Amino acid sequence: MVGCQTRQTQPEQPPAPDFVIAFGSCNRSELPNTLWDDVLDANPHVWIWGGDIVYADTDSIPLLRQAFRRQDSVPGYVALRAQVPILGTWDDHDYGLNDGGAEFQARDSSQQVLLDFLGVAASDPRRLRPGVYHSETFRHEGFAVKIILLDTRYHRSALTPDTTGTKRYVPNTSGKGTMLGEAQWRWLEAQLRSSRADFNLVVSSVQVLSDQHGFEGWGNMPHERDRLLRLVSQSGARGVILLSGDRHISEFSRLEADTLRYPIVDFTSSGLTHVYSGFSGEPNPYRVGEVVARQSFGLLRLSPKTGMAQMEIVGDSSKVLASLQQQY
Repeated sequence: MVGCQTRQTQPEQPPAPDFVIAFGSCNRSELPNTLWDDVLDANPHVWIWGGDIVYADTDSIPLLRQAFRRQDSVPGYVALRAQVPILGTWDDHDYGLNDGGAEFQARDSSQQVLLDFLGVAASDPRRLRPGVYHSETFRHEGFAVKIILLDTRYHRSALTPDTTGTKRYVPNTSGKGTMLGEAQWRWLEAQLRSSRADFNLVVSSVQVLSDQHGFEGWGNMPHERDRLLRLVSQSGARGVILLSGDRHISEFSRLEADTLRYPIVDFTSSGLTHVYSGFSGEPNPYRVGEVVARQSFGLLRLSPKTGMAQMEIVGDSSKVLASLQQQY
């Protein structure tokens, strides 16, 4: 007689948890920031400053240090810093000169102030290298996320003013000028071509895709914007997502083209303490969804198993104001 056999089944494994990234920009340390508790509630693995950490607009290094010290003592930020790794780059107001680039005379001293604020070690290459560009790779549940922070200030050439007065800047049609400087371009190319990460997040303080608003952005130098998009496509890097700030609005932009291996998303998150509350519209042919003109931060949930990126614009009380999913 054949005995009964009981089949042993393995318990179903829970899905690997997402890797969570929070980021934001445009933060006045003298204004209340109601979002730090919401950032902590999201349990991010890393916080990224996208620029304009403080509003100093000065070549006085003592005043710049004072502004960063004030931010470093904000209770909500102190709590975040105690629990979450902090990365960051600068934009014009924490660089020291509104819309400033390579012409800013105090940039070397300003760089050291930012690195002090970020807790960068004395032996770090950024302490000796012109510019605050940097990358770090985080490993999580068997996959990797590489965060590449660009410096769009230190080496950036002068922009082209709009002489008609309808916009602040117009695209440079000469094909000259640089956003990053050649040393940083070579570094970025090496970072992308050598990356084996499942996701590669490229942080630019100014927008990359939206190019018709007339303010600062990569669209002011179309030859540099094209170079960046071409590099992303040709590098072989997986899951490249652009993160940007600066604009005092938040939005998703997405570019799809036959020359791209996958759609390129530019996730703009701005601002943390003050926004363009009078925003009434502007052209952006790459926009997905609606513009958010409320205090908010950006949140990304990257799935190690599915290759899905869930992107959210999050406001006070953890309210999701807009979202976008992209498969990689």
